[in-house]
Amino acid sequence: MVKDQQLEILLLDDDVDLLQSYKQLFEALPNAPVVYTATNGPQAIKILEAEPIKVFVCDLMLPRMDGLQVLSVVKHRFPHVRTVVLTSVVDEEIRSRVYSLGVDLFWQKPSNEEELRMFLECVSSLLDQSVETSGFRGVQNKSLVDIIQLECLTQTTGILKVTNGPLEGKIWFHQGEIIDAETEGMIGEEAFKRIISWKEGAFEILPVDEARPRRIRKTFNALLLEAAQALDEKNQVVSTEVAEAKQTARNKLLELIGDFTGIEFVLVQRGNGVVEAVGVDNPQRFVGWVNQVVTEFQVLGVQIQAGPLREIVGVGPQRNLGVIPLESGAFCVGWHFNVPGEEVRELSRKVFARWES
Repeated sequence: MVKDQQLEILLLDDDVDLLQSYKQLFEALPNAPVVYTATNGPQAIKILEAEPIKVFVCDLMLPRMDGLQVLSVVKHRFPHVRTVVLTSVVDEEIRSRVYSLGVDLFWQKPSNEEELRMFLECVSSLLDQSVETSGFRGVQNKSLVDIIQLECLTQTTGILKVTNGPLEGKIWFHQGEIIDAETEGMIGEEAFKRIISWKEGAFEILPVDEARPRRIRKTFNALLLEAAQALDEKNQVVSTEVAEAKQTARNKLLELIGDFTGIEFVLVQRGNGVVEAVGVDNPQRFVGWVNQVVTEFQVLGVQIQAGPLREIVGVGPQRNLGVIPLESGAFCVGWHFNVPGEEVRELSRKVFARWES
């Protein structure tokens, strides 16, 4: 692979041990990026000047130049670079300032395996996105409601621009009060309610470019309360539908176990975080192990140029196992140990085909 085709990450942190740990993790991502490290802002900027960095991961607590100063320079001089904050700082005012810089992702340093997995997936996704793509500007465990509350509590005067796929909306703030909103030909409270119903999208704070007439008179707490009540009513309907869908999925897995001799359990993990399982005592713990195994085999496949991972077969004294990677997740079948190991692959494929049909 020639240099200009490589994906390159720059990680800035003054903790040398952490730098090395994350360097190894990033290098093991499926897109196999080249990883550079820096321990201070000036050093990071020199690397950005010299190398075609795609993603810049930055701590906030740094010597000489703090992280916000570095990010300001990077967004101004290198606007094509995707930016990620990785920090142990828990401060809502700082978080709000990070939003206003247009940072792509804000992450508190992962404290467990699941958070680390999610963080690595987010970085990998940013690497895969083209430069022209606006991407998902988000924050860890934060909703649009959280962001609006932050802007009100920090007395913001500005415009919150929200994009959700092809949709775009704006919410105007004046000294922490919501004064107007606009989207899809709607204005005022009607527009605000439509925007607040979006569950994901890109968030960006823009400066006020002109005087905006006030069309919303209610306090932000009243607006959010009304939105929450409407959402609760909608969620009650959705919860019923989800419960029915879960039962349908469980029945389908039970049918698989009944139709194939020797199956001890079936587990399906989807990329949206949904796990369907029958016969597994602790599905979440098992999913963590499956993710780790699949990732390690994918990395190995890249290293030996073996092509995409098709399936994993494990044979052991207690049970045998077939794992089939999905586009985002995995399909797992546990077999009794007396099912011949050489048949596990074919049988697992048959179970998978039945499940897909």
